[in-house]
Amino acid sequence: MKAAIYCRLSKEDAAKTGPESESIQNQRSMLLRYAAEHGYTVQEVYIDEDYSGADRRRPAFNQMLAAAERREFDVILAKTQSRFTRDMELVEKYLHGKFAEWGIRFIAVVDHVDTQDRAGKKARQINGLINEWYLEDLSDNVRSVLTHKRWQGDYIATFALYGYRKDPTDHSRLLPDPEAAAVVRHIFALYLQGYGTARIAHILNAEGVPPPSVYRQQHGGPAHTGSGQWSRATLHQMLTNRTYAGDLEQGRRRKVSYKSARSVRLPRSQWIVVPGTHEGLVSRADFAAVQARLARRGRGAL
Repeated sequence: MKAAIYCRLSKEDAAKTGPESESIQNQRSMLLRYAAEHGYTVQEVYIDEDYSGADRRRPAFNQMLAAAERREFDVILAKTQSRFTRDMELVEKYLHGKFAEWGIRFIAVVDHVDTQDRAGKKARQINGLINEWYLEDLSDNVRSVLTHKRWQGDYIATFALYGYRKDPTDHSRLLPDPEAAAVVRHIFALYLQGYGTARIAHILNAEGVPPPSVYRQQHGGPAHTGSGQWSRATLHQMLTNRTYAGDLEQGRRRKVSYKSARSVRLPRSQWIVVPGTHEGLVSRADFAAVQARLARRGRGAL
């Protein structure tokens, strides 16, 4: 019989060491040994690293499901049910639905989960609930820790705000990035001189100044996905961000669920602002003057 092996490692798992480590190497070696002992021919090993068990966008996971639907193998092997998924909906959809329809058997070696065992359905459902509760608790704990760090004045984003760089001795602190900081000051100065955001965007694009997403890519960040041009929206976000006045502003958005990457914008009253955490790129007086002008002109007349 043909088998597919599925291994997954989340960031939390990667921090573990010792005999209980969930490393990809440990998972793969265990499952290859199990396959050999039970006479399975391994067709493919699917691996997802740095993905949560509730993430439905896992590339290898979805490739494996597509191959399962095409009946390219007979059985899927995972170390535990939670390696396959921590999402109860996916437990029901695949372990108790699609796999039976496709003629695919699922085995989680450590949990002794085997979809060929009809009597074990309730145990698999209980496993699914426990795994989902674990993720929910973990999400709540992480959110609580991050909120505490924000209120302490720690900068927690992966990349520094445009105009700044992270302090190499303390990544929770911001230091001015001379090149980008000069652009930020120029933008605020132009706006105070009476230029609108459309005109400022035109000037910056004509001068060939890379916008934040492009600048970040040029300095080791991820590839930008936008137009590669300055826009009114980008400039408005910058002109209204108190971080440029030296007050760390965070928590503008919140994920709708630990199961989803989608986030929603929070009302300003729920943002976390800690004054005086770093060197401002503009004075508080200039920042206040910009806000007053923005209020007079209105969002639609930027």
